[in-house]
This record gives sequence, C-alpha cells and structure tokens, in this order.
Amino acid sequence: MSNYKELSPSLRTIMTPGPVEVDPRVLRALSFPILGQFDPEFTSLMNETMAMLRELYMTDNEWCYPVDGTSRSGIEAVLVSLIQPGDKVLVPIYGRFGHLLVEISERCGAEVVFFETEWGTVFDPEEVIKAIHAHKPSLVAMVHGETSTGQMQPLAEIGKACRDLDILLAVDAVATIGGTPVETDAWHLDAVMGGTQKCLSVPSGMAPLTYNSRVEKKLMSRKTVERGLRDATSARAEGRTIASNYFDLSQLQDYWSSARLNHHTEATSMLYGLHEGLRILLQEGLEARFQRHLVNERALVAGIQGMGLQLYGDMSSKLPVVTCITIPEGIDGESVRSMLLNDFSIEIASSFGPLKGQIWRIGTMGFSCQRKNVLHVLGALEAVLLRHRHVLPAGEAVQAALDVYAGKEGALC
Repeated sequence: MSNYKELSPSLRTIMTPGPVEVDPRVLRALSFPILGQFDPEFTSLMNETMAMLRELYMTDNEWCYPVDGTSRSGIEAVLVSLIQPGDKVLVPIYGRFGHLLVEISERCGAEVVFFETEWGTVFDPEEVIKAIHAHKPSLVAMVHGETSTGQMQPLAEIGKACRDLDILLAVDAVATIGGTPVETDAWHLDAVMGGTQKCLSVPSGMAPLTYNSRVEKKLMSRKTVERGLRDATSARAEGRTIASNYFDLSQLQDYWSSARLNHHTEATSMLYGLHEGLRILLQEGLEARFQRHLVNERALVAGIQGMGLQLYGDMSSKLPVVTCITIPEGIDGESVRSMLLNDFSIEIASSFGPLKGQIWRIGTMGFSCQRKNVLHVLGALEAVLLRHRHVLPAGEAVQAALDVYAGKEGALC
C-alpha cells in the first residue's frame, strides 16, 4: 500500500519574473480530454493557435508555432537551426540571458563576438549598429527584456540596420511577449522567441516563436534531403545539416504545415493551455493588456518609492513587467524573502551573478499582474522590513499605490 500523499501544492501569490500564477481557465483547459495529434479537431486547434500567435507577435509571418519545451527550447531551436560552424554571431550583453545566447552560439560552433554594457542599463542602439558594421556578422542575437536586471532594450533601429545590411536578427522576447509590445514586422525582427510561463500566464513547457521568409530561406539551404545530397556524412562535416533533430525548425515547420509530416508527438494538453491563454489575451485586447501591465507597474513603483526604498537600474529603459529594488544596507535579503513566503505566501525573486544578494526582483506579469497582488506584496514587504527593524514610513507604500489606482479609476486593474 502506498504511503505517498495526494498532491496538494500551497496556494501562493507569485510575484517573480516567472513562472507566474496561471489563469484558472488555462488550468481547466489543461484537464480536457486528449485528442490524437492528427485528429482533424486537434489540427484545427493547431491552426487557430498559429493564427493567434500572429496577432500576438504583430506579424504577417507564415511561421508562428510553439516548440515543445521550456522557453529555452525555442531560443536553442532558432540558434541551432540558423548557425553553421564558423558563422560569425554578434551578441550585445546587458544581463544574464545575453550570456546564454553566447553559450548556445558557441556550442553551435559559431565565431561569437560579444560586448557588454553595465548591468542595470541598456545599449544606445547606435553603439550596437556601430558594432554590426565593424564585425559584419551573419546573425545578431539580442535579449529584448532582461529579467535579471529589469531592463528593456530598444530594437527598432537595430532591426532596421540589420535588414539594410542583410543580417539576420534573432530576439529573445521570453519576458516581454504578452506584457509589452513586441512589434516583429515593424521592428524588422527576423526570429522572435517567447515563453509561456511569464506574461502569457500558461505553465512552463512551450516556447512560442515566429520567424520570417529570410530565416526560412536559411533553413531550407541546410536541408540535405531536399538538396539531394548523396553523402550525408560529408554534408554533416560541411555544416549543411542542422545539429539537432528535435530542435530542427525545418522539420518542425513541416509538422506545423498542412503536410503534417510526423516529427514528434505533440504535447496535447500544453497546446490546450497555450490556446486558452492566447484566447484570453486576445479577448482582453493587446492594448488593454499592455496598459494593465503599465498601470500595475506604476502602482508598484510608487509603493516602493513611498516605502523609501531605492529602485535599481536606469528608469528610462525599465522593463515594465519587472521591478528591481536595491536591498537596504544591513538587511538580509534572503531572510526577507523567506518571511514573505512563509508568513504571507508571497514569492518574490533575488537575482544572479554580480547582483546576487544585491537586489530583489518583483514581477508584474500576466495573471499575477493584478491590483490585489500589488497591494498585498507592498503591505507584506513593509511589514517584513519593519520586522527586520528597518525604519520606513509605515503605511505610505500602499497609500501611494492606491493614489495611482485612483488616478486611473481602477478601470484596468
């Protein structure tokens, strides 16, 4: 007889940069009966998901579909599929996830050129464009929203420069998609990779992405079967095949096309969740959703400042869905996080690398991005800091946030 207890996870208020709370309608969709992956009812669901992703990514691209796996799987799929050994890849880094782009590119055999700016800031687009002209890469890989530093990189000028020079631009938009505009076509982005567990409020497990005909042309140039190559060993040696089978976008697009060529067994329940998350997002409307994220961010920032705490990073390039706070001198940041979790069931995040132990990060993403959550985390953080004998103006944080909501009449919160 089994002694294992029935699963019963604690109910948390999750205010991290991901994962975030999941809309109950998405959780319900995850429990729906399984359909076969080639059942016409299921393939119709696949087509609808692609159509909704086009709206989300603001693109006319034919190819908008999810890769089965966490958000990193989409990043890896794009880079593995595009990079051939010896290709020059340029990566401007302004936080932890720029280093991830470097690592994956190096694993693909690329000649990687990277340069960094101070964490807590972003690049002047002209600085990136100057580097593009100097190094003439075949691919530029950039992060749109860095959750590690709470910063967001402007991309429109960089995208135009890449397009003018016929250089591909791949963008990690995992943190931004669904929470702030990601204008794929207007900004001339060739490939954009997202995730489900942040602003889409779907559990981690899928990586929706999009890419254009310029990317598809590169993919097709590496398909040895369609090129009629007889010597597959020689083709691999010359880098004309794609290193990964599972993350081969040319095979994945055949699976998502009308041909439905079998590549893998689709994650049926996860697709239900993504479909429902996208439906909910588009029902709310992109502009209304972006505005909701902005209003709750402003309320959170006002509350943090009302508490007398210092925000971390350049406010002119702040990522609107993540707020970074400098941990006050003499305060044990992990002790504060632990008390928030154990006494208030609220989770906020620490950070990585040079910022570990220096800042807290609070996410206002997707379903977690609600007025009640913002007020709850502000009240709880104030109480915990007082408990840690930090002197602050008691009561001012929540009042400052309420002032922001009163100014907007609470219509979108």
